[in-house]
Amino acid sequence: MTRLLIVHLRPYWREVLLVVGLLFVQAITNLYLPELNADIINNGVAKGDTDYILRTGGTMLAVTVLLGIASIVAVYWAAKVAMSFGRDLRSAIFRKVVAFSQREVNHFGTASLITRNTNDVQQVQTVVLMAMTVMVSAPIMIVGGLIMALRQDVPLSGILLVIVPLMAVIIGTLVRRAMPLFRAMQLRIDRINQVMRDTLAGIRVIRAFVRTDYEERRFDEANRDLFATSLSVNRLFALMIPTLMGIMNLSMVGVLWFGGIRVDSGGMPIGNLTAFLQYITQILFAVMMATMMFVIVPRAAVSSARIVEVLDTEPSIHDPLEPVRPPRTGRVEFRDVEFRYPGAEAPVLRGISFTAGPGETTAIVGSTGSGKSTLVNLIPRFYDVTGGAVLVDGVDVRQLERADLWSRIALVPQRAFLFGGTVASNLRYGNEEATDEDLWRALETAQARDFVEAMEGRLEAPIAQGGTNVSGGQRQRLAIARALVKRAPICIFDDTFSALDFGTDARLRAALRRDLADATVIIVAQRVGTILHADRIVVLEDGGVAGIGTHEELMRTCPTYREIVLSQVSEEEVA
Repeated sequence: MTRLLIVHLRPYWREVLLVVGLLFVQAITNLYLPELNADIINNGVAKGDTDYILRTGGTMLAVTVLLGIASIVAVYWAAKVAMSFGRDLRSAIFRKVVAFSQREVNHFGTASLITRNTNDVQQVQTVVLMAMTVMVSAPIMIVGGLIMALRQDVPLSGILLVIVPLMAVIIGTLVRRAMPLFRAMQLRIDRINQVMRDTLAGIRVIRAFVRTDYEERRFDEANRDLFATSLSVNRLFALMIPTLMGIMNLSMVGVLWFGGIRVDSGGMPIGNLTAFLQYITQILFAVMMATMMFVIVPRAAVSSARIVEVLDTEPSIHDPLEPVRPPRTGRVEFRDVEFRYPGAEAPVLRGISFTAGPGETTAIVGSTGSGKSTLVNLIPRFYDVTGGAVLVDGVDVRQLERADLWSRIALVPQRAFLFGGTVASNLRYGNEEATDEDLWRALETAQARDFVEAMEGRLEAPIAQGGTNVSGGQRQRLAIARALVKRAPICIFDDTFSALDFGTDARLRAALRRDLADATVIIVAQRVGTILHADRIVVLEDGGVAGIGTHEELMRTCPTYREIVLSQVSEEEVA
C-alpha cells in the first residue's frame, strides 16, 4: 500500500505538504489551549485578577479562531487530494484492464476486476482521507500531549507508562486477527458481484428454465457468507471501543485520585491539574482516533494488494518495440498455426495453413467445438498463437502495433454487442467521421434500413446497453452495419448470420458481395447456405484442417464437409 500511495500521491505533494502544515498548526493550537486555561486558573481565578482573565481569554479566543480556520482548510484540501487520488487510481486500473488480453481478463474474472476498480479503490481512498487528517494529527497530539503533560507534573505522568502500552497491546492483537477476515471479506464481495452479474446477464435463461428460486438461493448463500464475515469483523472491533473507553475512564479516575493528593500536598497547582486532565484526554482521544485507522487500514491493505496485483500484471500480448507498418492490402495468411489455451494439455488448433486474399470470400466451417471462433480470434490478436504464425498484409501480427492491426480489421463477433447510446453512436463506433449518408448506406447493405427508419428518432433512436431493446436479428444487423461503416480491408463475420432468416441472409450476402468486392472477407458459419458460393471453404475437424476448396470440390473430396452439408440439406437440394 505504501508504494501505491507514493506513486499516486506524488502529483499532489504540494497539497499534501499544505495539509500537513495546517494539521501541525491545528495540533499546536490544540495543545496550547490547556496551557492558557491553566494560566487563567492559577494567575487569574486564584488571584481574582479579572483583567488577566480577560486578556488571556482573548488570547484563547484568537487561538480558537486560528484552530477553526486551519481545520476547515485542512479538511477541504485533504478531501480534494483523496478524491483526486481515487480518480487517478481508477483511471490507472481501467487503462491497465483495457490493455489486458483475454487471458488476463479470464485470470482475474470480470466480477473481481469490477470490485477492484470500485470497492477496493474506495477502501484505499478512505485511508488517504483519514491519513491526511487523523494519521498526521494523532501522532503530533500524542507526542505533544506527553510533553505538555510532563511539563504540568512529572510524577503524575507515570500513569501514562501503564495506559499507552496497554492500549497498544489491545489494538495490535485485534488488528492481527482482523487481517485474514478483511481478505476474506473482499473475496465475498467478488462473489456477490459475480452472482449478480450472472443473474442480470442470464435473466431470460433463468426465467425460461424456471430457476429463479435457485438463483435467489445462490445469491442468498453468497450474501450470507459476506454477512457472516462482516459480522465477525464487526464483533472483533466491537470489543475495541468499549475496552479503550474503559481504560480511558479508569485513567481519568486515576488522574483525579493521584492529582487530588498532589494538589492537597501543595506539590501541584489546581490549574496544572486541570491542564493535565485535558492533556490526558487529548492523548487518549488521539489514540482513539488512531484506533479508527487501525480498523480501516488492514482492509485497505488487502484492497491495495489486490489493486497492485492488477497494476503489476503485464499483458501477455503487447506491442512490439519496433512495429512494422506494411501497406494495407487485406491479405491474411495462416502458417502452420498451433494454439492451446493456458494450462490445456492438448492444442485447440494445430497445423492450420491457408491464405485469404483481397476480393475473396473465405468461409470456415466445422462441427461445434472444432475451433472456428478461436481461429478467427487469432487474427486481431485476442490470443497469440503458440506455434506457427498469423500474417496480415505479409507481416506477422506480433510485429504490428495492435491499434494499427485493429484498424485494418472490421469484426462482427459471434455475440453481437451494442453500447448504450443511439443507433448513430453505435454505427460510428469504428469511424467517428462517418456521415449520415455513410450510415444509411451501411444500414441498407446490412438489411437494417427498414426497421431503423421505423424507429422513433431513426438514427438518433436510443439503444439500451447490450442492445436489449432490439431483437436478436436487429442487433445482429446493426453490428454488421457498424463493421461496414469502418471500411476496413479485412472483414470477419463470426457466425454473424445465425439470427437471420433465410431471405434476409440471402439479400445480405448479395449486398456484401457488392459492397465488399475489394475486401478480404472471412466468414465463420454454421449454415452451409451462407457459404456455398465462397471462393474458399476451410473445413475444421478436431482442431485440424479436414479440407480446403470450393463447395463442389469439397463435396467430392472431403467426407467431413459432405456430412455437414447433408445434415442440413438433402441430396436433391445439393444437386
